[in-house]
Amino acid sequence: MTTTPTTEALLAAVENGLTVHDLGRELRVGMPQSPNHPAFWHALPRRHGDMVRADGGSAANDMITMGTHVGTHIDAFAHVSHDGKLVDGSDAVEAGRGGKFVELGAHTIAPMVRRGVLLDVPAALGDPVGCAAGYEITPDDLAAAEKRQGTPVRAGDVVLVRSGWGRLFDDPDPQVYQGKTTGVPGVGAAGATWLADRDVHAAGADTIAFERLAAGAGHATLPAHRVLLVERGVYIIEALNLEGIAAGGVHEFLFVLSPLPLFGATGSPVRPLAVVGR
Repeated sequence: MTTTPTTEALLAAVENGLTVHDLGRELRVGMPQSPNHPAFWHALPRRHGDMVRADGGSAANDMITMGTHVGTHIDAFAHVSHDGKLVDGSDAVEAGRGGKFVELGAHTIAPMVRRGVLLDVPAALGDPVGCAAGYEITPDDLAAAEKRQGTPVRAGDVVLVRSGWGRLFDDPDPQVYQGKTTGVPGVGAAGATWLADRDVHAAGADTIAFERLAAGAGHATLPAHRVLLVERGVYIIEALNLEGIAAGGVHEFLFVLSPLPLFGATGSPVRPLAVVGR
């Protein structure tokens, strides 16, 4: 089979050189995360030297445990229900019978190779460092970032909303990034509706919960999750590393993401990439 002109163009772009921005967080023991999910843990059951083959060879192995909403991850539609219903109108309790979500689990999320847009909200608001703790990013803020960058959001896009909170991910105190006492910036129901009205395929953010959290409230209510995952069918990507592409002024790119096909799971760890030409 001969290659098509489109495939040839893709291969030519690769040969000409690409810059790949890693948008995923390093998974490590003790990293900041939502307290509602099992923590990441890593161990070496077998270390080099524990078993040595006759020829002198040795191999180490690993075991990890973690929730599927820890580190950079994507929410499946099975993750959130409202008034007992999932996005397809099915009964949420019945859908989870048997310990797995057969219809809307993480295994149903197709790999994404799509146009990506970074909406750098702090830059649009005149404070590139970041939004204040507990600040709600409004539709006007999103529109201002879109206009400032000249990157109109189109149907099918993956839109990543930078609040600047991601700069706190590596703080020695994990509770700083978690932000329970201070609150965390992010979109609310109105901002989520703005994104959904543009028919985006997925929306992401640089915070644990994607949306705005009030000081001291934690994850008490998540209206943006309701809008996107239940009412409008838009995937959510959380705990993204957006500082690098923001610093580089990269606002439009090829977005690549492939979730683990975890059958029946409510989410999956991911390592998203933003790809641009050199």
